[in-house]
Amino acid sequence: MADIKRRPHGRAGGKMAPVEKAKDFKGTIKTLVKYIGGFKAAIIFVMFCAAASTIFAVIGPKVLGNATSVLYMGLMAQIEGKGSIDMGAVGMILLIALLLYAVSAAFMFIQGWIMTGITQKICYKMRKDISEKINRMPLKYFESRTYGEVLSRITNDVDTFGMGLNQSVTQIISSVCTVLGTLAMMLIISPIMTLIAISILPVSIFLISIIVKISQKHFRNQQKYLGVINGTVEESFSGHLIIKAFNKEKETLDDFEKTNDVLYKSAWKSQFLSGMMMPLMMFVGNLGYVAVAVSGAILAINGVILIGDIQAFIQYVRNFTQPIQQMSQVINQIQSMTAAAERVFEFLDEEEEVQTVENPADVKEVKGNVVFDHVKFGYNEDKIIIKDFSAEVKQGQRIAIVGPTGAGKTTIVKLLMRFYDVNSGEIRIDGHNIKDFNRRELRNALAMVLQDTWLFNGTIMENIRYGRLDATDEEVIAAAKAAHADRFIRTLPNGYNMELNEEAGNVSQGQKQLLTIARAILADSPILILDEATSSVDTRTESRIQRGMHNLMKGKTSFIIAHRLSTIKDADLILVMKDGDIVEQGSHEQLLAENGFYAQLYNSQFEN
Repeated sequence: MADIKRRPHGRAGGKMAPVEKAKDFKGTIKTLVKYIGGFKAAIIFVMFCAAASTIFAVIGPKVLGNATSVLYMGLMAQIEGKGSIDMGAVGMILLIALLLYAVSAAFMFIQGWIMTGITQKICYKMRKDISEKINRMPLKYFESRTYGEVLSRITNDVDTFGMGLNQSVTQIISSVCTVLGTLAMMLIISPIMTLIAISILPVSIFLISIIVKISQKHFRNQQKYLGVINGTVEESFSGHLIIKAFNKEKETLDDFEKTNDVLYKSAWKSQFLSGMMMPLMMFVGNLGYVAVAVSGAILAINGVILIGDIQAFIQYVRNFTQPIQQMSQVINQIQSMTAAAERVFEFLDEEEEVQTVENPADVKEVKGNVVFDHVKFGYNEDKIIIKDFSAEVKQGQRIAIVGPTGAGKTTIVKLLMRFYDVNSGEIRIDGHNIKDFNRRELRNALAMVLQDTWLFNGTIMENIRYGRLDATDEEVIAAAKAAHADRFIRTLPNGYNMELNEEAGNVSQGQKQLLTIARAILADSPILILDEATSSVDTRTESRIQRGMHNLMKGKTSFIIAHRLSTIKDADLILVMKDGDIVEQGSHEQLLAENGFYAQLYNSQFEN
């Protein structure tokens, strides 16, 4: 079973899962800063709110420590009979602490609310830019990549970017402010205890680096085989019928179990090592608390610090290590965010088709005279497939293009619609080079019916109206009647308002083809292209489709690509292609009389 490669996004169940890194981190960050330039003022305000929230929160433990000191001294005075606890002072201190935490929470709420809005607006802009970009990109980009890869830019990458931006900006500011503010408060309370507390950090970093180094290879394997197993499962579901038809269930299951076994072992090892992180950190942290408690007790006995300062200091030690752990996660998140943004920007920087030209020819005057003048083309310049194609088509003629697979029939159609541009020679419509038309306006002059029908999730009325969005219901119904589709539509539940499901699976292949013909009739374009429009249906349905196409082709210049040569006997001109060139041309009777390549093709279909 083929190995479908996928780019994993996010974590795969571990805290230290390796993240994809940007190829050009600095360059992507610069591009990102420019891209979100319109939100700079709002982001700066978010940073201010995050810093303010952290500062107020950092002051809180010191204030609460003062309350503990007042309670302790009042209690000792009460025991010695020299006084009592000043509950008024304690209450005032607690009120101040409450206000500090309330202000901190208010700033945190404001920054979260604003940052969420900014992130969603940037993601909206990014998706909008991607969607508009898609419409300007050449067909060769999409034919050289999988749909999943393009879809990943719009969904996974934008989501990863949005999540990272929303969390990382405020988290970085909060963590930095917390570390600096906590360190300052610890130094104010006791430089000696601060030195003891900080000395524990190198031990933590050393132990963590060892675990990360050992676990990294297991996380890489986990991510790799997670993508492989996803591809295996997807292939098994999509090709379930073929697997059963060829009795390959056991082989498929064996492949899955082998991959699953590797995934299980790598995931177990990575998760075990990852799970050791927290107990190890807690152990080292507890050693720090013990050292702080012992040194604090000695200093308190000697009258250097107050009892409340020990309480505050222990809380600051916890606050000091937590942001450092968070920063390591944020760095990974920033790497993922930057890598996702880099892929989006790479997509937005891809080569575009030239959409407009100066002084364009008027597409409204197109009547349908088409000339191919010594056209030469290859998808790769070193592999020319259309070597010297010349043909002249008059308005209203029906031109059939036939030939063996790979002769270049569909390529000619793609060149006519400017999905690709010719390497040399030119294609003219009514005397104008097709490059003289605006690209989108040119395509308004052509209607196309393909072998692979495309209908979207919506009503039948909406699908037919896709040919001309401003058409009335009456015009849509008239187009359906001309395509011989009206009768079967009215037999369906809700008729024209019936909802087509995903991939239009609730109508037959022949019915789908009739709907696409109705759509092309509604478009009413002067040039019509029919590319193998009846190859996937039975002969009875084909006769109905042929009647629909007969109405469709009235008064229009029509290009018909067909393998069933019986369907193009009435064509005004048949172009016979072989290896990228026209080897014969003429009417059906003329070509049969010549007893050449066309006659061989025709007779081979009816020799039985």
